[in-house]
Amino acid sequence: MPRTRTRTAASVALAALGVLAPAAAPGAAPAQQDRGLPWGACPEPHVPSGMQCTTLDVPLDHSGERPGHVRLALGRIPAAEPHHRLGSLVINYGGPGAPGIANLAADPTAFAELGKRYDLVAFDPRGVGRSEPVSCGGARSTGKETAETATAQLAALRAEIRRCELASGPVLPYIGTVNVSRDMDRIRQALGEEKLDFLGFSYGTRLGAVYAAQFPDKTGRMVLDGVDTLTEPLTEQALVSARGQQRALDNFLVWCAHQPGCVYGTNTRTAKEKVAALVDRLDKEPLTGDDGAPVTGQDAVRAIGAALYSKSAWPGLSEALTMAERDHDPVGLLQLGGPVQEGGRDGPATVPADNSRAALTAVNCADDPDRPKIRASASPGAVARALHDRQEELREEFLEASKVFGPYQLGTVLECYGRPAGTDFIRRIDHPGAPRMLLVGTRGDPATPYEWTEETAERLGSAVIVDFKGDGHTGYSSSKCVQEYVDRFLVDGRLPSGTRSCPAEE
Repeated sequence: MPRTRTRTAASVALAALGVLAPAAAPGAAPAQQDRGLPWGACPEPHVPSGMQCTTLDVPLDHSGERPGHVRLALGRIPAAEPHHRLGSLVINYGGPGAPGIANLAADPTAFAELGKRYDLVAFDPRGVGRSEPVSCGGARSTGKETAETATAQLAALRAEIRRCELASGPVLPYIGTVNVSRDMDRIRQALGEEKLDFLGFSYGTRLGAVYAAQFPDKTGRMVLDGVDTLTEPLTEQALVSARGQQRALDNFLVWCAHQPGCVYGTNTRTAKEKVAALVDRLDKEPLTGDDGAPVTGQDAVRAIGAALYSKSAWPGLSEALTMAERDHDPVGLLQLGGPVQEGGRDGPATVPADNSRAALTAVNCADDPDRPKIRASASPGAVARALHDRQEELREEFLEASKVFGPYQLGTVLECYGRPAGTDFIRRIDHPGAPRMLLVGTRGDPATPYEWTEETAERLGSAVIVDFKGDGHTGYSSSKCVQEYVDRFLVDGRLPSGTRSCPAEE
């Protein structure tokens, strides 16, 4: 049965929430006033027919200690069946650092069934995309991989933090999931919804869990797919990620061994060794791309990791590795894409090229309270040696997890050094009393291993799990079985009792 929702009065929303409309594009249709939000034209150059955008002002500091506001960019595609409309479904695509509006514009048909009854709503979280994006002054270049001494590595870390502070403006200290969750409640109010219906992928699951902990009585139907951890420190997350990526690579190599012409043949054990050897060889002797830039082993690691996110990318990965191994041509690796990035470069809402990476690091650090325990009075040389020694202590464990992905993941464990310690709120989430929700875990997920689904479900205390036996990152777009469970719950409120299983699909 359709549900009725109480609506926030437009005058209250406008006065209390500071809603502002975007500037209309030349020739655009007049802005549409709807439940307090003045929806109008989108600033992106290419959006689907009927998609609308707006902005919403939220407090810079939700505690009220520092004045100011952050202007959030929102987009929506109205329900295709307005007479049977259920309300608004807020979607987060992950990251941290993935822009919501660009992703919704890129593939609105991914949620075709949900879009019949729901307004599909996406937003760029604070510091991301068109919502006052953070930056570190250009493409990320910390020098950590190439610095010859521990002191040079420390100098590179500190220099990057300073660049981030200078390029990001006042939003940087107020970035992080706890603040974005509070922004989402302001979005809920501005949309006129009594409760928040939410679909979150990857990092979006952390965001959904934090919202459920902060606002349990405002949580509606919530689905978390590709479930993030709430409890593990960044070092452990990096180690688990290396294992998950290696497990996904192993699954790819088994698949490749059954394809005609696989460059690594039919022996999956030696295939693993050959991939690791390729990475090592390219780090020592990089290939040259079409633009003359070197393509290193770590570039190959990033490309392989991106391709493992979706099984549909496996044929392209096989071809790219064949070109690199047999033809010494890196073009295939360079063409392997990652998540959708914000593409707009027009007008005042220019998005820095390094925004996604800068936001990812800033949010992860804001969400993690752990920092290396080093005396405040220690000299720069002593600090550098301590950080270097810490990495060396972890190196063997990371290499054991994955010779391919271990070194790259190890390079991320010190990214938060020199930044303020983050909140411990997320670590303390424990049975917040939110309504029952649906969690989807994928057994072959390279980014969010299945064990995190079970751990987060235990922490939330009100979750039902769908166990997807397939490969790739998240299950909704990969499995009709998963999609049916998700759509049934969000549209009809039907939730199974206990864990359900979905088989792998070709």
